Amino acid sequence: MSEYQYYEFLALDRPLTDDEFAEVRTFSTRAEISRTRFVNEYQWGDFHGDPAALMDRWFDAHLYFANWGTRILMLRLPSALLDLSTAHWYGDGDGALVRSSGKNVVLEWHSEDEGGGEYWVDGGEGPLAALVGVRAELAAGDLRPLYLGWLAALGASRYGHAAEAGDADVFEPRVPPGLNRLTGAQRALAEFLRVDADLLDAAAETSAALGKAAVDEDEGALVDRWIKGLSARQKDEALRRLLRRGGDPHVRTEMLRAVRPGGIEPGPGTRTVFSLLQAGTERAQARERERQRELVQERARREEDARRGRERRIDALADRGERPWAEVNALIAMKTARHYDEAVALLTDLEALSRRGGDPSAFATRLADLRIAHQRKPNLIERLDRAELR
Repeated sequence: MSEYQYYEFLALDRPLTDDEFAEVRTFSTRAEISRTRFVNEYQWGDFHGDPAALMDRWFDAHLYFANWGTRILMLRLPSALLDLSTAHWYGDGDGALVRSSGKNVVLEWHSEDEGGGEYWVDGGEGPLAALVGVRAELAAGDLRPLYLGWLAALGASRYGHAAEAGDADVFEPRVPPGLNRLTGAQRALAEFLRVDADLLDAAAETSAALGKAAVDEDEGALVDRWIKGLSARQKDEALRRLLRRGGDPHVRTEMLRAVRPGGIEPGPGTRTVFSLLQAGTERAQARERERQRELVQERARREEDARRGRERRIDALADRGERPWAEVNALIAMKTARHYDEAVALLTDLEALSRRGGDPSAFATRLADLRIAHQRKPNLIERLDRAELR
């Protein structure tokens, strides 16, 4: 298998300056680079930069995958929008890493599959476009992407949902609401990180519905109520932040979070890792039992269809007298494997017809004569033996 690696970086909050663009170009002379995007593919060799360092300095999102099974996604958010201590509840180990980077929080999720496998690259926007929406969701206070990253790491570390004794004393992080109604970006994240579907379904069992007020209450009414609660000084500061040239691109997001408070308090959940893994295992086993039941039903249906088809063929043979035996001889005379198979299939039906008629001895006599007549055709004799036509 030939080697393939894909690197993609996005600058979302601000474009690269001229000096930054020139410095990024030094990492690769053949990469596709713009003020907001860096993309490079390798079928030999490797990237000479440090993705974590590039995220610290210039970029807000990074995706990597290789055809031997490694997948990595990094996201950088301002600490004002994602508290570091909150993020730590959902990742601080293998597969789900959280770190501080200046005034930012960097999330890093890994997924490994020794079976390898490509990840789709359409040559257009790139695969990161389908995933980067979770960054805006996190900025808005939606913690579902964090939980999905934690769940992916859990599933990878407990392959096959084999719960361990220590898991009985460890609690999952608090489950965000709406886990059973993921957004498109969240579904893409779950797919990219190979989140186990049974484990996700089990996790969603304790996830509350999305807040009703977030759906039903008029946005304008919420804004009006929030503004009325601000002092004159707070209003002036909000306007200055919004209108400041080259200001913080996340000011509006911060204000909307204040307008529509909600979400969950970070902390441990009510369910142990052991019980979550057990629930995922039970779902997988139930799904497998259902799959086996469907396979048995499908096999029985095929067998019944085959039986009915054979009965129809035998009915037709009963009305044809000696002609089927003439067809058997003609097929054998063709001396090809395909025609031998057709002759044996016809003889099998003639045997069934003889049993139905209550006189199998007549068929046995004719079959013995046929075997003697063609005893020097080993391929035919082998087929007759395999069909137990003796």
